[in-house]
Amino acid sequence: MTAMKDRMLAGEPYIADDPEIVADLDRAARLGERFNRSSADDPEGRLAALRELLGSVGEDTWVRPPLYCDYGYQTHIGPRGFVNVNAVFLDVARITIGADVQIGPNVQLLTATHPVEPAARRAKWEAAEPITIGDNVWLGGGVIVLAGVTIGENTVVGAGAVVTRDLPPNVVAVGNPARPVRSLEEAV
Repeated sequence: MTAMKDRMLAGEPYIADDPEIVADLDRAARLGERFNRSSADDPEGRLAALRELLGSVGEDTWVRPPLYCDYGYQTHIGPRGFVNVNAVFLDVARITIGADVQIGPNVQLLTATHPVEPAARRAKWEAAEPITIGDNVWLGGGVIVLAGVTIGENTVVGAGAVVTRDLPPNVVAVGNPARPVRSLEEAV
């Protein structure tokens, strides 16, 4: 493995024009195209393409194309989940999606970060921080989750929210930045 890919996987600043990183991006682009072009008449072929693209896909999980990701192998989706159309998973760092998670259309999970300092940005340095989505979370349509965020189990994030910080379990969160507005109690 190259030094820049090692840095990327360790969450350290790196430069993405490294040949091994570019090869990984190209691999994901090819597999993503295959998944996105797959026929609804061939659900087994579609699932096979998805499993080849992503790091792991749990049983009874359904992902509707199109799906866009940087590397694929950094994304792990638990069992019984649903990902609606136009999901964008910038998985420079690991994305972990728990069991029974519902992801609405046009949701973006963005692990990538860039320097604020102009010189470092001009020099093409970048980094990433992981995203973790707990079990039984619902992300409404158009939700954006930023790098380094963890969303606790059973939490609902309202459509269009921008999640800039961790959200606790068992809340409804809305807005930009997303903030909890209601506590959820487990149904008895």
